Amino acid sequence: MSTNVNLLGKGLKYLAILVFLFIASPISLTMGFKALKKFENTPNEYLSYLILFLAGILMIFTIYFAFKTFKILLQALFNN
Repeated sequence: MSTNVNLLGKGLKYLAILVFLFIASPISLTMGFKALKKFENTPNEYLSYLILFLAGILMIFTIYFAFKTFKILLQALFNN
């Protein structure tokens, strides 16, 4: 049982991207809610809903990407 070094390198790159997504996702969601509070009853209210929509999609993608990343890391460490 040896470690696949190429797959491990790919997994570690994905892990670095995942750490960035773990930071960026909640920050964008917080920005959307703050924009919604600030732009209440103004013409720019659609902008806050757009930020919230994009942040929600980013959160879902982050969860998917986390599963994908950990699957690659597990395959690299415990291959048959």
